Amino acid sequence: MFGKRSTPTGGAPAPSPIPANTRPAAAITVAPVRPAPVVTVSENRRPDSYYATKTTIFSALIDAIDLSQLSKMNPDDARSEISDIVSEIITLKNVVLPISEQDELIRDICDDVLGFGPLEPLLARDDIADIMVNGANKTYIEVAGKIQLTNIRFRDNTQLMNICQRIVNQVGRRVDEASPICDARLLDGSRVNVIAPPLALDGPALTIRKFRKDKLTLDQLVKFGAITPEGGEILKIIGRVRCNTVIAGGTGSGKTTLLNCLTNYIDLDERVITCEDAAELQLQQPHVVRLETRPPNLEGTGAIPMRELIKNCLRMRPERIIVGEVRGPEAFDLLQAMNTGHDGSMGTLHANSPREALGRLEAMITMGGGGLPARTIREMIVSSVDVIIQASRLRDGSRRITHITEVLGLEGDVIITQDLFLYEIEGEDADGNLRGRHISTGVSRPKFWDRARYFGEEKRLAAALEASQDKSNP
Repeated sequence: MFGKRSTPTGGAPAPSPIPANTRPAAAITVAPVRPAPVVTVSENRRPDSYYATKTTIFSALIDAIDLSQLSKMNPDDARSEISDIVSEIITLKNVVLPISEQDELIRDICDDVLGFGPLEPLLARDDIADIMVNGANKTYIEVAGKIQLTNIRFRDNTQLMNICQRIVNQVGRRVDEASPICDARLLDGSRVNVIAPPLALDGPALTIRKFRKDKLTLDQLVKFGAITPEGGEILKIIGRVRCNTVIAGGTGSGKTTLLNCLTNYIDLDERVITCEDAAELQLQQPHVVRLETRPPNLEGTGAIPMRELIKNCLRMRPERIIVGEVRGPEAFDLLQAMNTGHDGSMGTLHANSPREALGRLEAMITMGGGGLPARTIREMIVSSVDVIIQASRLRDGSRRITHITEVLGLEGDVIITQDLFLYEIEGEDADGNLRGRHISTGVSRPKFWDRARYFGEEKRLAAALEASQDKSNP
């Protein structure tokens, strides 16, 4: 999610014929810094008559097909069958449409029946980071860090709500008037949030954080300027030598992407357990156990919160515990795991700086009750967290790793930290893109040096630190 999105030269690709349950994963694309796109409204908005025609043909299709038999067919055959029936209905009803518009209508109806309707063209594009649906008539996307209004619209709020229910039902969740807020995911891991009426006044609001088809690596982040080669090398060492790591950043800054990248350097013989509200991490190790929280059922019981998952992890013989996002009292249990033999555990949280991340951890632990004194909580943080990595989304839409910070210890009641790398903004160019550089703070022997030596990585760490200092002080 670092860098800027690349825009395809041939425009948006045609909707994929692959249904939602087999669509490959999608997420974030990076590209070199380039001029940010202007927020525009597409002029190719379809007329109301198109949607009226589509509604008529769709209703006739539902009367003509056996949905139970359709569900038993493979996706390609089902799409072909629907296309044939829709063509017959168009002929029988004497609907006059240009060939191109008829093909588009058939494709839209197939997407409605087999996929996620008007969302399918957007889900097929790999340059989109976020899809934001504000009721039936307004759909926005984020491309290259900027929000744009699209020409996508739904037949009405009922169709949009049906699609929202289809998305959340496939992962065992529900959204309706009784439970109008839902966090879910697509089967590829893309994060989904739905808030429905009566809370959403203008119709259901659907937000999808998409994942890339090809997963990013630290080497790609280096290529696109999110971090220097030397900084990337240090991050690889941090992941390899089992430093307890917190990744902080704002919404859309690329925390989950960076966490995925760091986990690539976990040894293949380690047992890793992940805990998430909506499973979106994409670890490549062979020994991974994925756990996901559960919301309450219709009776309001049966919820399994994050804190229970982390507690259960400790009984599963983990070597590393990875928490997708720390939001509340589970911070206490994660820190407990970090300082009781589960070195190399990682998690993300929302914060605008490493110092703020420490304050957020303390506040979340306090939220859990227990009456622990502030100093005791800070001592726990210091003994648990080794490194804080700060990811930021800058105002030009680019993503950068702005801090690599060590937690050193406690002086009085103040947690002492030490920055290894910082991102320094130097100005902006004529196109409004920010110019900056990553600089080394001159630390030649970080606190995790002994840990690096234990894993045989001290020479590699020394070389990366020396090279970064040479570049920062030419």
